[in-house]
Amino acid sequence: MGRQWLQKKREINAAKRSKMTSKLVREITVAAKMGVPDPAMNARLEVAVEAARKASVSNDVITRAIKKASGSGGEGGQLELVTFEGMTPQKVPVIIECLTDNRNRTAPDMRSLFRDGQFGAKVMFFFDHVGIVEATHETPELDRETVAIEAGAQDVEPLVDASDDVTGARFYTSPSDLDSVTLALRKAGWSVTQSEMGYRPKEKMQLDGEAQASFEKFVESIDDHDDCHRIYTALG
Repeated sequence: MGRQWLQKKREINAAKRSKMTSKLVREITVAAKMGVPDPAMNARLEVAVEAARKASVSNDVITRAIKKASGSGGEGGQLELVTFEGMTPQKVPVIIECLTDNRNRTAPDMRSLFRDGQFGAKVMFFFDHVGIVEATHETPELDRETVAIEAGAQDVEPLVDASDDVTGARFYTSPSDLDSVTLALRKAGWSVTQSEMGYRPKEKMQLDGEAQASFEKFVESIDDHDDCHRIYTALG
């Protein structure tokens, strides 16, 4: 029984690593498609490549992802970023970004996952389209507002999962300033772990315990889909 349990645990961990690798490679592909396919000239792509390398994704896999996105790998042009809107069964607006080679497959799948919600409900007006940069600095208790102003970010908030011995922050930028803010933070000694375009809710919602658990289960079922790249919600 012990060996069976251990093998099962190994299989679960392997599946988690595979899923994480897929997410990291997908972010490289998106970053390369939406900018210059060269990490030295594309801050978002550079951050994505660094994150993949830290997770032990091989250079060959990284190179193939960039080539596929740029059209120089024989498969370019097949993948596209598709955005879906909807309302969860708990009446929470959500935006889902999928990276797919067949939107005629992905759209019905998303619709099926929304069977208890409202797929296609127009919720984009609940969000602002922004650049999002998550970063940490080894100096604790830095003034985030001052850093945001100096870097050219529009807003900043604490990064809740950062450890107490560093300063963690999530910076929000205008879409056109994402790369410049990312570069400015890195030059100022910040370790950037995420740099991407995304959606920020204009007003955050709250759910009680039972509704929160139900919401998380609903969103997880969408996130488990192979084509799902990012999910943005209005939940605080």
